[in-house]
Amino acid sequence: MDDADVDSLRQRLKKQAGEGGYHLNPDEAFTDGLVRGILTNAQRYGYGSCPCRLASGTKGDDLDIICPCDYRDADLNDFGACYCALYVSAEIAKGDVQAHAIPERRPPKSARDLKGDYENVGELRIGALKLPVWRCRVCGYLCAREEPPAECPICFAAKERFERFI
Repeated sequence: MDDADVDSLRQRLKKQAGEGGYHLNPDEAFTDGLVRGILTNAQRYGYGSCPCRLASGTKGDDLDIICPCDYRDADLNDFGACYCALYVSAEIAKGDVQAHAIPERRPPKSARDLKGDYENVGELRIGALKLPVWRCRVCGYLCAREEPPAECPICFAAKERFERFI
């Protein structure tokens, strides 16, 4: 990986962030270090996991920490930055506020292994739906179709980041 790879990914992330209403950290040297970490993890594991978390090397176990991670929006809402501070609030991006350390919100593996059962949701008549409903685990985007989209139109997360919601 060279500087051109880092610059290319940073520019793509910046474009996607802007299109989705997000902001990348304005400190380019800091951001380039995070982007380099994402690229290193992509080379190492085959997927761009968060550079600030220890990936297992098993994609299925790490889907929640593939950038952008499942915790980004909650961290932005609560703290103004995601865990690694790649994504920041508008106030931080403008320099009005400084980013601070973010507590880890990723649950331990034992808790992540528990799957929600969306097939028995209250009085909802699942059989009445003609199509399954898919939920993006990153941003919560919902869509009803046979298969999830190849890429989330909101946050650009890949198809495998969707879960069957209903």
